[in-house]
Amino acid sequence: MLTIREGRPEDHEALVGIWLRSVRVTHTFLTEADIQELLPVVRDSALENLELWVLCADQGETAGFMGLDGSNVEALFIDPAFTRKGGGRMLLDHARRLKGSLRVDVNEQNPEALKFYLAEGFRVVGRSEVDSGGRPFPLLHLRENQ
Repeated sequence: MLTIREGRPEDHEALVGIWLRSVRVTHTFLTEADIQELLPVVRDSALENLELWVLCADQGETAGFMGLDGSNVEALFIDPAFTRKGGGRMLLDHARRLKGSLRVDVNEQNPEALKFYLAEGFRVVGRSEVDSGGRPFPLLHLRENQ
């Protein structure tokens, strides 16, 4: 059974590990150099500045996490060992209960993430040629159909 709890500073190392494992599986458009360039941003900025929610498995093992900035889903990563078990949907449902209608940006080159969010009721409302750091990774801007 999966549960959700509020993130704590002592979770950060485990969450960085989940981010790394997940990105290496889902963000195949990134080179290892890109991942290493993004790693300090995730470790030193994103995890420090987002409202974090942690997905836990039966034995308390960290299975994934979500980072919110208001009603924006800034991060949602599931450990590859726990994908397709409902954790992503659980985290989104939790965010909806807290924040109402949600928004999220998805890398255009990550079709599985786009498929997931579209199945969850989001729709594409815009596109950017570059990511938030100005890198050449186009983003699709999504909002919920509410």
